[in-house]
Amino acid sequence: MTLETIVARYGLFAIFAGAAIEGETAVAAGGLLANQGLLPLAGVMAAAAAGSAMTDWLFFALGRRFRDHPRVDRIRRRPAFARALALLERHPTKFVFAFRFLYGLRTVSPIAIGTSQIPARRFVLLNAAAAILWAVLVSSFGYLFGRGLTAAIGRLRSFEHLALAVVLLALIAALIAWIVRRRVRAKSRLP
Repeated sequence: MTLETIVARYGLFAIFAGAAIEGETAVAAGGLLANQGLLPLAGVMAAAAAGSAMTDWLFFALGRRFRDHPRVDRIRRRPAFARALALLERHPTKFVFAFRFLYGLRTVSPIAIGTSQIPARRFVLLNAAAAILWAVLVSSFGYLFGRGLTAAIGRLRSFEHLALAVVLLALIAALIAWIVRRRVRAKSRLP
């Protein structure tokens, strides 16, 4: 089965699932595939926003429903959860809107928000807006990366070139995450 066949069969669903499970790399790769004409960019953005928002809503609901459960209590003891809760208490609206952009807090944040007093409707609306913004930014990054790569090495139609582009994109995303993580750690050490 060729890459084009896989994308034609599972393309936007794969972006939806990737955004729900993994996040940035799958969505940026979707933007890259949109640049190559294998997926519609608007579809990539919509699938990414829906996958991300759905996962966050699920974790929020689990945090809300099981806030006193021993498993949630174990999650509450983790340092990332404590950081998420501290930020949430200081800036609830900003935190709900921005947590998906904060490295290391994406998974535990919706659970933390679910255990808080934030109304569900407020979370759903802010989370939907943030998911749309995130999906547009990350998929646009992949699209623009593909455009620059195409200009550098020509039209990416072969599997090897596309695989190279995805690997380069993943390396750049990992480098950005590493830089952001260092900055977050440095800020958390400040008095």
